Amino acid sequence: MSLVDTVLPSDQIQVVEAIDDWQQAVKQAGEPLLQRDYITQKYIQSMIDSVQEHGPYMVIADYFALLHARPGEGVNQQSMSLLVVKEPVDMLDKPVKIFLVLAAKDSQSHLESLQSIMTIFMDTKNYQIILEGNKPEIVELFNEGGNKK
Repeated sequence: MSLVDTVLPSDQIQVVEAIDDWQQAVKQAGEPLLQRDYITQKYIQSMIDSVQEHGPYMVIADYFALLHARPGEGVNQQSMSLLVVKEPVDMLDKPVKIFLVLAAKDSQSHLESLQSIMTIFMDTKNYQIILEGNKPEIVELFNEGGNKK
């Protein structure tokens, strides 16, 4: 089983040209999980509230936001989804193109899958591929666990 099958299936990866604002990006990024009932509307609202309350702390690298809320609240199934926006979105003075939603049921069980995903993002070449927003290449990256030739 690849990461795509287990953690980040291709239908939970979206690429769009542009989006109005960061709140809309958070909603859109969470939409695939909402449609599958993996998360509730409450979880999406909690992510937005968290940024409004604490600032853009979820922007953990250039153009990259790791979106999350308190584990368990509004999470029916541990899951992730990815939204890549080709035009940077302003998240409280931080430009973001990559929105990775992490929905965790508790504070521990998601760590292994998060580590696997982050290994892919930390590779400079992979990160560039994701930033470019070519969905088939992004899906391939996660399919191969980041071992793109």
